[in-house]
Amino acid sequence: MSTTDTAPQPLEGPAAVIEIRDLHKSYGSLDVLKGVSIAARRGQVVSLIGSSGSGKSTLLRCCNLLEDSQQGEVIFEGEPVRWQGEGLARRPSDRAQVTRIRTNLSMVFQQFNLWSHMTILQNVMEAPVTVLGKPKADTERAARRYLEKVGIGDKAEAYPAQLSGGQQQRAAIARALCMEPRALLFDEPTSALDPELQQEVVKVIKDLANEHRTMLLVTHDMRLAADVSDHVVFLHKGRIEEEGPPAQVFGAPRTERLQQFLRAGAAA
Repeated sequence: MSTTDTAPQPLEGPAAVIEIRDLHKSYGSLDVLKGVSIAARRGQVVSLIGSSGSGKSTLLRCCNLLEDSQQGEVIFEGEPVRWQGEGLARRPSDRAQVTRIRTNLSMVFQQFNLWSHMTILQNVMEAPVTVLGKPKADTERAARRYLEKVGIGDKAEAYPAQLSGGQQQRAAIARALCMEPRALLFDEPTSALDPELQQEVVKVIKDLANEHRTMLLVTHDMRLAADVSDHVVFLHKGRIEEEGPPAQVFGAPRTERLQQFLRAGAAA
């Protein structure tokens, strides 16, 4: 039975940094999310898995308010997003609230999205200085510290084109960390990399998980999801088909759809 057949259970343990309740998202007549409820509590890593087109990345973008949903609640640290309009016309009504939430939910994209005309150091510093208004000297010290943290402190003065894909993705993670966010959102952070470079990024994500950083991770890497997650959510056709701790989801899947998905992944 799908977990969406029962009402969401009350949250237990640490407070949720980001919580989604009964979220619906459509693109015109195409329903992408059909009543999804998830929560990432403080210090928790939640991984979203599923086939391409299942709604994983869309759900992540709805969390960060990069996409508008048509129904349901988005709650940041206990504060619901305020909306105006209904259905496809629904939009957040408080732009200051949106900005505050986005700056506290730093997103790492699949394609790095670094500014090619800026050095790596400038890329990492840009948002804290221009969006948060932090002093440049303090931000530079923090940026260099985070670049060291992800293993590319020696690349601070280089430009993105001079770095490998793995180094660029690690720079993107440093940029996200420099915002000092409440949570990190990863959208397929290793999918654009070859296997050797993937491991550079996987190591950084594992290190962050070991620091008990709050993270929402969309990934096709089942080993990564199993290693770092506190909770795994399997999405299928816009609904939560199954969820639970990684030992259960990967070791004893209950639904036929998840069993098929994991078998297909193992055979690939």
